[in-house]
Amino acid sequence: MALHFVDAGIAGAGPGDVVTLTGAEAHHAAAVRRVRVGEAVTVGDGRGIWLTGEIERVEPREVLIRVTAREEVPPRTPRLVLVQALAKGDRDELAIQAATELGVDEIVPWQAARSVSRWDAAKARKGRERWATIVREAAKQAHRSWTPEVAEPLGTADIAARAGRSRVIVLEPTAEARLSEIDLAADDPRDIVLVVGPEGGIAPEELARLSEAGAEAARLGDEVLRTSTAGPVALAVVNVALGRW
Repeated sequence: MALHFVDAGIAGAGPGDVVTLTGAEAHHAAAVRRVRVGEAVTVGDGRGIWLTGEIERVEPREVLIRVTAREEVPPRTPRLVLVQALAKGDRDELAIQAATELGVDEIVPWQAARSVSRWDAAKARKGRERWATIVREAAKQAHRSWTPEVAEPLGTADIAARAGRSRVIVLEPTAEARLSEIDLAADDPRDIVLVVGPEGGIAPEELARLSEAGAEAARLGDEVLRTSTAGPVALAVVNVALGRW
């Protein structure tokens, strides 16, 4: 499989044009992946543009790619959204990395009542930037034509508000219904929003607030999964239900 790189400035490029990688992407291509002249690669802008080309020149700070083909990949419907509660250590980061590889379209940091990790204004800005970097690298590794969005951190009330326009499913080990039993129609244009709580679980008052707003509760099985595992596993189930896998 050809190596894949991401450059936001390729929107107007097409067959015959030369795309120039600079900065971190050029360093990654030249010094880390050690691309060679004539090697086939792909380049995307993270917003659906997909170029195929061949390496024409390699310098430490500049890599030139001659474009041979262009494709515009439309966004998928329904969109898959992961609301990931902030968690201690790197568990939330592990979750969003895997979720990106598994096809999530948007990631929402959630300051849940039982989240051990807390983001103030300064931490929220840095945290979101770090999550965006993790998502971008995971999307590149997975050869995704669309890079998932990382939203502003939200509270429970904001997530409940989404239930009016989206299919919100709260992953809760005590729920009666299994996620695999919920009818998910591929022709339903509403976002599918999967809500994952922190290590201590979702607080009863949060479950009640989300339920009152119209959210559904579902469990993944008889086991209780870590917050780093639940979201990716749920995405796998949803991908099968939608016929994407």
